[in-house]
Amino acid sequence: MRLRVPTCVLTPKAAPTLTDGHALDRYVEIGSLTKVVTGTALVRMAAAGVLSLDDPLERWLPAAPTTGVTLLHLARHTSGLPRLPPGRLPRRDPYAAFDASALRALLPHLDSLVTRPPGEEEEYSNLGYAVLGAALSAAASGASYEELVGEYVLRPLDVTEVVVRPDGQRRLLAPGRFGGPRAPWTMTGAILPAGGLWATPRAAADLVVRLLAERRLGDPAPSWQEAGPLRWHNGATRYASLFTGATDDGSWVLVHRLNADPDATDRLGIEILRQVRADAAA
Repeated sequence: MRLRVPTCVLTPKAAPTLTDGHALDRYVEIGSLTKVVTGTALVRMAAAGVLSLDDPLERWLPAAPTTGVTLLHLARHTSGLPRLPPGRLPRRDPYAAFDASALRALLPHLDSLVTRPPGEEEEYSNLGYAVLGAALSAAASGASYEELVGEYVLRPLDVTEVVVRPDGQRRLLAPGRFGGPRAPWTMTGAILPAGGLWATPRAAADLVVRLLAERRLGDPAPSWQEAGPLRWHNGATRYASLFTGATDDGSWVLVHRLNADPDATDRLGIEILRQVRADAAA
């Protein structure tokens, strides 16, 4: 029996495409699209004078040693920190034990984890975004991650269906071979700012359109990846994958799939966006 691959595709012109039981109004994991929310909170807090993009990390997390790493380095993945927290992560639920206390214990040793001088080279880092999220909370007088992204990102964008802990009845989980749901990773601890948010697909699309196409909060955050005219981001958790991107001509796409290979989701999203652009130019 094959696994179902629930798929949702959203574009600016066509009606939403929903197959294999996907839904516009159910909460799904958005993985590393969370980083865009975190990075947007960073630049919004800087614009409000709460912090500076070039603040050294230790200004807000005094337990961290002086490394030359700034908040902007963390947002751009140029901090020199590795992709993952140190140690062997369990495959079944790799981030469950990486809670706030684990991150605090790690902070005094960050200088031993930095693999290259900050600012020299990009290395995608979930650990870096976990550290960035902790710094933002400290700068926001101890506000939780959920509180600060609500204040600086979601409410200004009028986006409501993006949460940390969705109601269980509204979650859409990957279906197993015999119909039961497949358990997601635990990502409510220190890793949350790197990839732990849930959203309905319609809210995730609103987030992308209002940040990239409409520029409601100004220039896009440094969290977005760039390739020529394309700004994009993807995300993958245990059983969920997402690709989204937009170009300067107003074309955009959001693809979310369950039980799918993340690379295949990326390829599908890119191909659909090419077609959207071609249709717009015709």
